[in-house]
Amino acid sequence: MTKKTKDPSEKLGFGNLLAWNSRMVSTSIMVLLMGFLMAYCTDTLGITPAYVSIILVASKLLDGVTDAFAGFIVDRTKTKWGKARPYELYIILLWVATWLMFSCPTGLSEIMKCIWIFIMYSLVNAVAYTFLNASNTVYLVRAFKGTQIVKLTSYSSVITMLASVIFNIAFPILMSTYARSASGWSLLVGTFAIAMTAIGILRFIFVKEKYDVDAEKEEESLKISDALAVIKGNKYILIIAFMGLLFNFVTNMGTIVYYYTWIVGDVGLMSIASAVQIIAIPLAFVFPPLLKKISVVKLMFIGFIISAVGYFINFFAGANIPLLAIAAVFTGAGTIPSSMLISLAVLECAEYNEWKGLHRMEGTMSSLVNLAKKVGAAVGSGGLGVLLTIVGYNGTLEVQSDATLMGIRMLFSIVPMVLYVLVAISLTGYFKLDKRMAEIRQENEKNREAAK
Repeated sequence: MTKKTKDPSEKLGFGNLLAWNSRMVSTSIMVLLMGFLMAYCTDTLGITPAYVSIILVASKLLDGVTDAFAGFIVDRTKTKWGKARPYELYIILLWVATWLMFSCPTGLSEIMKCIWIFIMYSLVNAVAYTFLNASNTVYLVRAFKGTQIVKLTSYSSVITMLASVIFNIAFPILMSTYARSASGWSLLVGTFAIAMTAIGILRFIFVKEKYDVDAEKEEESLKISDALAVIKGNKYILIIAFMGLLFNFVTNMGTIVYYYTWIVGDVGLMSIASAVQIIAIPLAFVFPPLLKKISVVKLMFIGFIISAVGYFINFFAGANIPLLAIAAVFTGAGTIPSSMLISLAVLECAEYNEWKGLHRMEGTMSSLVNLAKKVGAAVGSGGLGVLLTIVGYNGTLEVQSDATLMGIRMLFSIVPMVLYVLVAISLTGYFKLDKRMAEIRQENEKNREAAK
């Protein structure tokens, strides 16, 4: 009997999995850390919450400019290291600026503190994180191929979610112990910055671009009009961008810190609710076989419904830790598909572009999605600051008003629930493309073979 050999494109390797996810772990920790920025600004630096909102929104105006061009720049790049790999070096700038952001001199005036935070926040998000995200999918499709990509994006959630859970368990404890002053914040974030820079640079060192999926000299032929044609002619990438906007609005509001501080009464107990999310990690191993039966976007659709149920439970939980833990399992498990498989949706949109006779433009579309995600993150963080100001939140008070407490409860439950239901509804507009993806991929393969 002849032994069946496995297609090399199906083999991933544990080393490749770890190396690829090193940078994703690093940036994921940075994103989670940004959830504490509002609390740091209001409670440690004494900045008015509304001012912090203005900082975030103003930074996103700059962010919009860089996102508009980052993906296009990546699509046109060609170096001896590859198209996307050189941009991994931005991980160094990302963590240096993050540390400086949480190291604002307390002796500055409130306006100068705002300027300091604006500059550092912009360096992190409008420059470093923008180029890291814009190059990610471009890098992925040139470093791996075939089912490697599906396995990589699926199994990646195990590593990044595990790292996120560990951070969510450890950081509140460390925060309550060390971040009691401005110097404590600086020391704590600085320690994370050194570790995460060392981890984040591993992808650049060990993962090389091996596959060329571009037409000959395509980089030089790309024009601004090509990018505009993609945005105008591909409504499906706009649906994914809208999903990213609302998803990041919810995940970056940072309400959980205020909820556990004022509703539960102990911010350190955040660790318990975060720890139970480990239960959802094995779901990642189900994705590769599941994606043979159900599309990526339908999996995301189901996930958002599950998360919405979790947020609904939050409204009735109050200070009940077991109930909050159950809700955390629902909210965490439901967001795994949208947070970990979005690159597959972008690649589907690239296939659609190619099928329509357009450039694939993975970098440009990644930038569009990342712009939407970062706008959502900024509006989420900024919106929380505005709402806290409206209901009279004051971080220096020992007791908050009933209106403030109810506002915190609503922002931790009903508001994200409604938004996730809205996201699920919007994703149904993508189902039309789902039905044609097999046909589109086959036609693209035939056209590529014919062009050789």
